[in-house]
Amino acid sequence: MSEKICKGSHESHDVAHFAIESFMQHERCQELIDAGKALNFISGIIHRSFHSSTSQYHTLYRQKGRVHGFSSYSQIERQDIEYNHDKDIAIEAIQGILEDMKADSIELWFRSTLFEMWIDTPNFSELSRKTGIPRTSISKAVEEAREWIQHKLKINNINYDE
Repeated sequence: MSEKICKGSHESHDVAHFAIESFMQHERCQELIDAGKALNFISGIIHRSFHSSTSQYHTLYRQKGRVHGFSSYSQIERQDIEYNHDKDIAIEAIQGILEDMKADSIELWFRSTLFEMWIDTPNFSELSRKTGIPRTSISKAVEEAREWIQHKLKINNINYDE
């Protein structure tokens, strides 16, 4: 599963081990196992760990020992740029929700896939030409995915309006 999510990267085994360890230390580990949701949860950990540059995995293993510098920003400009933790948390949560949707049912897979395609190409007509799916079906699926994501964010008390 990790090799597929990491698209064959040499890091796939390391990410898998990190995900399993993270899952085993998670407070809801046993609850998720009992509910039969452990595999979905672990796949979300793998996806977020590998694809997010702000994940704990990225910080611990990819960034360890690296020296970071700023580009041509002056000291004053650097102070004005403020990192938005809420936005980052929301983005990671949305990525996890989309992964969970893909694993849940064919209907949710369809909605999440079209939603991701729409993010890359925010034009229903162009997506319709590329996929052969009617424009109204795409717009309906994207709207349903958006509502599902907002519902899941609300359940998890993740608030971000932008």
